[in-house]
Amino acid sequence: MDEIKHARVPGVRPRDAASLLLVDRSNGAYRVLVGRRGSAHVFMPNVYVFPGGRRDARDHSLPFSKDLDARVFDRLLTGASARLGTARARALALAALRELREETGLSFPEGTGTDLSRLRYVARAITPPGNVRRFDTRFFLAFLDECGFDLRHLADSDELQDLRWLDIRELSSLKLPAITTRVLEDVRDLIADEPSLPFGSPVNFYFMRRGRFIRSRL
Repeated sequence: MDEIKHARVPGVRPRDAASLLLVDRSNGAYRVLVGRRGSAHVFMPNVYVFPGGRRDARDHSLPFSKDLDARVFDRLLTGASARLGTARARALALAALRELREETGLSFPEGTGTDLSRLRYVARAITPPGNVRRFDTRFFLAFLDECGFDLRHLADSDELQDLRWLDIRELSSLKLPAITTRVLEDVRDLIADEPSLPFGSPVNFYFMRRGRFIRSRL
């Protein structure tokens, strides 16, 4: 699932994390915001990724103006994920938006509040065993035109450099982790079927089981 090689570290448990695919669909193209992780990062250095990171305890208490769409909650709490709970699921969405702000400078306009109702849920992936860091990541997606982010605030950070908009039809143009490519391929297929990307769209779940790479549908 991850092309980057690490020393095998047994017994590392996955930690909750969230990423956000911010998509610009203007001018007839679908472009997603990515940035390059620095060479000093222990986990996935020198590759282009979506803004995101682990869920922190503080994310549970972050304010929001509108909650997640009921169909998004349904997907987040499907099957074995039901034990995630509503509050923890919401905290993951808030974590994705907090990481977006910290890593790129983008956030909902002041005075409107954090609007979770704009977020779709598009993928879940667990880092395979043996990696130095492991995350159970939920991937959310938001369309730029629905959020009102002021792109004048877009800027590199200590976490992500060389921020750029990647056309989802040209995935080979940048060095992407394998899971990032797979998620983008999923989104590309979903958009091809329905450009508005309905909130209840299918969600693929990627993980390893007994040494085999598995993709299941939530």
